[in-house]
Amino acid sequence: MDLVACTEAIRVKVGDDSGLNATLKFDCGSDGAVFVDALAAPNTVGNENKEAGCTISISLDNLGALLKGELNPMNAFMMGKFKVSGDMSVAMRLQKVV
Repeated sequence: MDLVACTEAIRVKVGDDSGLNATLKFDCGSDGAVFVDALAAPNTVGNENKEAGCTISISLDNLGALLKGELNPMNAFMMGKFKVSGDMSVAMRLQKVV
């Protein structure tokens, strides 16, 4: 799954009102970023690489697997497949969305 496909998948899952009430960034390093602005109405998803209330550092491959349901978010976190910085409660709420 490439960055464009991941961005679109996140856009569909987030919808117009995700209930996250925060900004969130999936930082895929040199592959780019997906920025979710769930403070905006409607929620927006794009590829801006800007500061967010919660940042999830994850490889593009792992993000794709997460979005396809092939990777359990809790197990992936425990195994160090991604790191969360900033507001951890946003990452916890994200589980309901993704």
